[in-house]
Amino acid sequence: MIDFAQTPAEAGSATACVPASRAPRVWVLLGKGAGGNAQMLALAEALGWPYEAKHLAYNILNLCPNLVLGSTSVSLRRKRCSPLRPPWPDLVIAASRRSAPIAQWIKKRSGGHARLVHLLHAQAPLHRFDLIITLPQYRLPARPNVLQLTTPLNRIDSRCLEQAATLWVPRLHHLPRPLVALLVGGNSSSYILDKATARRLGGEVSHYVRAAGGALLLTTSPRTPPEVVRELFEAVDCPAYCYAWRAGDPDNPYLGYLRLADRFIVTADSASLAIEACATGKPVAVFHWPTRQRRGQHADYPGGKPLRLAGPRWSRRVFEGLLYWGLIKPARDFAAYHQALEAQGLITAFGEEWGGVVRAPPDDMARAVARIRQMVLRGPIAADEAGKN
Repeated sequence: MIDFAQTPAEAGSATACVPASRAPRVWVLLGKGAGGNAQMLALAEALGWPYEAKHLAYNILNLCPNLVLGSTSVSLRRKRCSPLRPPWPDLVIAASRRSAPIAQWIKKRSGGHARLVHLLHAQAPLHRFDLIITLPQYRLPARPNVLQLTTPLNRIDSRCLEQAATLWVPRLHHLPRPLVALLVGGNSSSYILDKATARRLGGEVSHYVRAAGGALLLTTSPRTPPEVVRELFEAVDCPAYCYAWRAGDPDNPYLGYLRLADRFIVTADSASLAIEACATGKPVAVFHWPTRQRRGQHADYPGGKPLRLAGPRWSRRVFEGLLYWGLIKPARDFAAYHQALEAQGLITAFGEEWGGVVRAPPDDMARAVARIRQMVLRGPIAADEAGKN
């Protein structure tokens, strides 16, 4: 019988051995998710080691559970992928459910030498990875090889922000201040941005901007449905510059908004929008609406807070075990994520008075880099360091 709660992490059981004469060889397994790709590349850049970006494409076998697939590459569409052949890497960085079996296959082909770092949630047994870097909304159980961060790892280069500011200052100079940027996400596994919510969003934010005597800088995103964009724009009733997201558009004002806005409102469905706004060091408010109604959740909490398991201890152990083995993927707990940001004074809920000092996000990238460097260059994860997270 499996003891779900106490299954040992096998990660870090062997000593890493990278010759001092060369830097570690790093592969980054890129997929379709822009957010995950951005975080992986940012992490690879921050490590400062040479890396290769491996673009992966999948066939229908990727729909099989990862616990069944194990360490295999059968789910790849080989002709559409970057080559995966020796020399094998010392470190593999991956970030999607579909890439988890491929990362494990690479480690197997390397003779167990390659270290596996997986971001967010692998939906595979956690002990198969040397380090899982995750966030509160993914609800992973505490384990020595699980590093819980507060913020995603993607960051925007300050030079890009300055270049965008130079472009957008003349276009926005006629608008009264303060400039309030509204960054809109859209549909996700946890949220539905429907027309009614869009109308409420546009109306309430417009009222807020008029009361402040300023102007609205609005942008949608790839996940914002076109019919929702129309409803949202029609509900805006204040001085505004509104932009509907278009793929590959060089005139996208997003970076200009980040650099020039005096304060931000972001929708609750996106972790990256919130943290990129927080990184500006300016006030950030989160616009909440109920999550999708799912078993184990209730919609009367403004953030759709998941119902906590408050039953017998065995039920919590089973739930953690199912998460540990990758057998379930619960809806992301954005309430937990927002609570973590609120606890650090980084955000407030839209409509609440901002009463604190604006703080910069914690340097989670430095924490992640330190753990990986220790793991790759000096052997297994130290028990005393792992116990802190």
